[in-house]
Amino acid sequence: MDYGMFGGMPRGQVPVKHKVFVSYHHGRDQAYYDAFSTAFHDRYDVIHDNSLERRVDSDNVDYVMRRIRENYITGSSCTIVLVGAETWRRKYVDWEIQATLDKKHGLIGVYLPTAARDPNNDKIMVPGRLFDNIQSGFASWLSWSQITAGAEHLERFVADAKARSTSVIANTRDRLLRNA
Repeated sequence: MDYGMFGGMPRGQVPVKHKVFVSYHHGRDQAYYDAFSTAFHDRYDVIHDNSLERRVDSDNVDYVMRRIRENYITGSSCTIVLVGAETWRRKYVDWEIQATLDKKHGLIGVYLPTAARDPNNDKIMVPGRLFDNIQSGFASWLSWSQITAGAEHLERFVADAKARSTSVIANTRDRLLRNA
């Protein structure tokens, strides 16, 4: 058998790219998404919603949730939430996390250097549904520097997230119906 440049793969076969969905606040954190996508495009098929606010023209929450599940979450195995200054208050981020949990996919929260901090206790402001799952032990909580340390690190974090027990998923919080 002829093995090509992929070392160990028969010539002509391309390595499978695992799909991850990235949820983030487009208005404030696009540069971080772009850096993440650029850094890992060889290893991962990075999916994002391309701003649901512009693409899904509907006020029907059930319809929007179905679109999130069908068009963005289905086919991926893990959602990575980039938590910046206003991510904690974005309804579509909450809905994307909910859809991820409904599908029982892995979940990783990544706090960005721009993440907002609570003035009362200096803790990072985290989307509520993500926080519930960090507390339950289902979601990972990592820094931007940890997640971008290299493809092998990201691969380990994604594998860990996918292997976590779905029995600890916490998905009972009321859905955000508007941005806070």
